[in-house]
Amino acid sequence: MSRGFVKEGDQEEIPLIAPRAPLPAGVANYVTPTGFNLLMEEKEALEEEKRNLPPGNEGERRRAALFIDGKLKLLNERIASARILDSKNQTKDVIRFGAVVEFLNGKKHMKFQIVGVDEADIKQSKVAFTSPIARVLIGKKKDETADFKRGDKTQRLKILSISYPE
Repeated sequence: MSRGFVKEGDQEEIPLIAPRAPLPAGVANYVTPTGFNLLMEEKEALEEEKRNLPPGNEGERRRAALFIDGKLKLLNERIASARILDSKNQTKDVIRFGAVVEFLNGKKHMKFQIVGVDEADIKQSKVAFTSPIARVLIGKKKDETADFKRGDKTQRLKILSISYPE
């Protein structure tokens, strides 16, 4: 049936779904084992949410299911492209993906882990490997410095320690 013969109130609204964290074109979707487990837990939670949609207004149920399906589609694409990098296989004296890095930024002591884009959360001291600060630190060793440009200022970062979670 042509859309011209559908009442305006009967038209389905396409749900607006926020995109996942950006991954630059051509960059592999590296994830830690923990990050991959979080993606799988998110998938299970969305599938459970869809199975348990409350009965009632069929239009609302359909819109909610469309929204969940859209989120699942984006999530499944991310899961399918995931390349799990286990920190057990990393060189321990060099900053690589999965490293927990302690450093001085001037006189300020900082610590974070370099993780995948979906796992990144600054509140948990986790930054994406694609972030500018992670890119500056990757490849450095303990006691080395890295110059981190922020706007028109350059900050000198001194690496204090490198560790990898078990």
